Amino acid sequence: MFRKIILSALIVSSFSFAQNLQLHYEASGDREYLVTTLEMFKPDTYGSTFWFVDMEYDAPGIKGVSLTYWEIARSFTLPIKNLSATIQYNDGVASFGPLGQAWLVGVNYYLDLGFIALPLDILYLAAQGADAPDFQLTTTWFKPLLDGNVEFSGFIDVWSKDDGDGKQLVLLAEPQLWYNANEHLAIGSEVEVSNNFVFGEDGIQALPTIGLRWTF
Repeated sequence: MFRKIILSALIVSSFSFAQNLQLHYEASGDREYLVTTLEMFKPDTYGSTFWFVDMEYDAPGIKGVSLTYWEIARSFTLPIKNLSATIQYNDGVASFGPLGQAWLVGVNYYLDLGFIALPLDILYLAAQGADAPDFQLTTTWFKPLLDGNVEFSGFIDVWSKDDGDGKQLVLLAEPQLWYNANEHLAIGSEVEVSNNFVFGEDGIQALPTIGLRWTF
């Protein structure tokens, strides 16, 4: 599973730096294995940098690493309110081979709805092996509940790709619910909701996890 979880620092400006390590247990049928995610977000004078690395532990025998995937995104503040430019890179490798490189460039618009903020990425997508460019739309959210003891967060990606018979849309959403046991440790769950994303599967998939998160 590719996991891109929104950090509170991406939306709550009082945080200047944040990083966390997550441990998820895939609890859906034959997908019974561990996944780790390491994330970092750091703003600076010119914008911000965000990256994460996913590792799935489903290799035969000792359940070693069977898939590694990472993304890095750099944003640059523009002289227009709530607007920034962004460039991103995605890559990874699995037991069956490379996942393929992808470059994305575009803009991010900070949409403040009052009760929640929804940063929106509008991206040009150039994926390895694609005959023509594609697009991607991404939004993320972070909503503290119960005086900050509970967090509802996540993201939604929608992008286009060529499946050999023409372009199709892919949907990937990962809502999370976390209970903050203390300032570092959180206990929660995530559900990967997707369409045209899981190889060999038709229709909408919903794959839950049980997770722990440690914020440094």
